[in-house]
Amino acid sequence: MKLLENKTALITGATRGIGKGIAQVFAKQGANVAFTYSSSVDAANALEAELKGYGVDAKGYQSNAANFDAAQELADDVLKEFGSIDVLINNAGITKDNLLMRISEDDFDKVIEINLKSVFNLTKAVIRPMMKQRAGSIINMSSVVGLKGNAGQSNYAASKSGIIGFSKSVALELGSRNIRSNVIAPGFIETEMTAKLDEATVDGWRKSIPLKRGGTPEDIANACVFLASDMSSYITGQTLSVDGGMLT
Repeated sequence: MKLLENKTALITGATRGIGKGIAQVFAKQGANVAFTYSSSVDAANALEAELKGYGVDAKGYQSNAANFDAAQELADDVLKEFGSIDVLINNAGITKDNLLMRISEDDFDKVIEINLKSVFNLTKAVIRPMMKQRAGSIINMSSVVGLKGNAGQSNYAASKSGIIGFSKSVALELGSRNIRSNVIAPGFIETEMTAKLDEATVDGWRKSIPLKRGGTPEDIANACVFLASDMSSYITGQTLSVDGGMLT
């Protein structure tokens, strides 16, 4: 039995890294997958074809989650195409790192808009259909940085902490409608982005983690499967750290 059979998941920012890993694992678990991307059309087409290869429906949507109207339109389009939205994964995010002394107002605003406001936009867009269904699982991607802060990432930390407070409030508001809202806080996850970093630096990070390795997109995806599935039907308002023990 596949854990996500007959569920439709909407995943933002899914053409690379963690988002792509989630989309792949969800399709393997039987979920139909609607996903968003910002610019990489070829990567989106390739992912769509790959997901369909698992015998599920899949479609990529070029959409800017940070735009309120675009998020509403996206939810309407996905409902028309798939018939329901059972799971929302707010994964799209950016970094614009700098020390507070040097950070520009624009770099602060952009990170808040794309990382935090997009979560508001899309959650707002899906809650009506989820309330009608009287079921839904919302999973928001925070970060270990949202829990402990990080020098040079005040904007990113603020956006990722904000996601946790937002998600807890949504859990309190929508619990009576059987809509669950949880957070995943990834630690050091090895993706295409980290592959560009100096190997000695990355190895130093690995050694500092109790499990002595970086995480994979699949590690995050597996936690998402649990929170999206009926196995976690009594879990809401929680933050699950998937960080190899980094914050222990």
